[in-house]
Amino acid sequence: MSIFEIEGGVPLRGTVRASGNKNAILPMIAACILTDQEVVLDNVPDIIDVRHMLEVITDLGGTVERSGERVSIHVAKLNKSEIGRELCNKVRTSILCVAPLLHRTGKAKLFPPGGDVIGRRRLDTHFYGLQKLGASMTLGDSYDLSLPHPLTGAELFFDEPSVTGTEHILMAAVVSAGHTLIRNAASEPHVQDLAHMLNAMGARITGIGTNQLSIEGVSSLGGTTHRVCHDHIEAASYLALAAATGGEIRVEGTDLHSYWMCHRVFATLGVKIELYKDHIFLSGDQEMRVTPDYDGSMPVIDDGPWPQFASDQMSCMITLATQVEGNVLFFEKMFESRLYFVDRLIAMGARAVVCDPHRVVISGRSKLRATTLSSPDIRAGMALLGAALCASGKSTVQNANMIERGYERIEEKLLGLGARITRRA
Repeated sequence: MSIFEIEGGVPLRGTVRASGNKNAILPMIAACILTDQEVVLDNVPDIIDVRHMLEVITDLGGTVERSGERVSIHVAKLNKSEIGRELCNKVRTSILCVAPLLHRTGKAKLFPPGGDVIGRRRLDTHFYGLQKLGASMTLGDSYDLSLPHPLTGAELFFDEPSVTGTEHILMAAVVSAGHTLIRNAASEPHVQDLAHMLNAMGARITGIGTNQLSIEGVSSLGGTTHRVCHDHIEAASYLALAAATGGEIRVEGTDLHSYWMCHRVFATLGVKIELYKDHIFLSGDQEMRVTPDYDGSMPVIDDGPWPQFASDQMSCMITLATQVEGNVLFFEKMFESRLYFVDRLIAMGARAVVCDPHRVVISGRSKLRATTLSSPDIRAGMALLGAALCASGKSTVQNANMIERGYERIEEKLLGLGARITRRA
């Protein structure tokens, strides 16, 4: 089991560049199955989940060539329509291959997908959309789907704005005959980026960036070259960790429109970040203090669908709050197990009250103690790594591979910011 060893108490300082978006590249890899022509993707992060999705492509019969941040994927033909149990267990986004497989082969079989254990993660949106577009399903130990008739457009209303559900049904809709209208669709930056890529392949999607997507189906898609958008979750994570350690950093390769709500949350925690066209700057020596609501009551930081605060940014913000003067309530609405890592912060000396599986009150500023920790999921792992950076003494963060599923070159980037961190196998 790989581990990180961290000597805490050193402020993060310097410049770091945002990587390609994890939540954009994974569905894009699945979308390459939609065409028998080559697709070239630039700005691809070298993370474990990407490697596993590329394994899925080669297992199905496609070819993959990687050179630095550029990946060429060519699925000229498929040698099967089934994704094995082991691959499904490795990466949750294996489910996104179903619609492309249905389009290319008329059938698909896979097993319940793996991924972070952060609570119940429904697949209802996926199956609802596929059925409405004409797929037949048998669900049991495996998921077996087929097309008794070609995919046909329909009007859909999602009961939740599921990100992966929207991405998946979008991939099915673009190759469905006729018109499809998706209401209550997710509109996160990575969903928008996938839609732009599909349009570059020949799809006809309008309403990108809104919660209503209109699609005119086409019979086939072609190849394209597409640059993956930057990872705003990763960028916010580094900003939170730098602020928590009392550091000063510049995050390059960002944009303005992905950070409006994040900017408000940092402000609630008394942290000033400066947003620019292509970078974000966090100055050092800030007096971080929670900003109460206008009536003087304790503020609430809660998550929600875009453009609200992203659930994936919650964990690192909680670690930051332990280093901020004042009281703040975090309300995680989406995943009932995401806040379980707070018990580990409490063991390090954080003053926190876990009210229930969805709410925790943080009372800062706390002096954290070094200890041995284990990464329960990608985002909590990064948050605990941040706590270790703040703590006095030497900490060990176990299960480092979990963090590396979503954060590219984490040791290299932190070393570049002055952290005292060593990765051991």
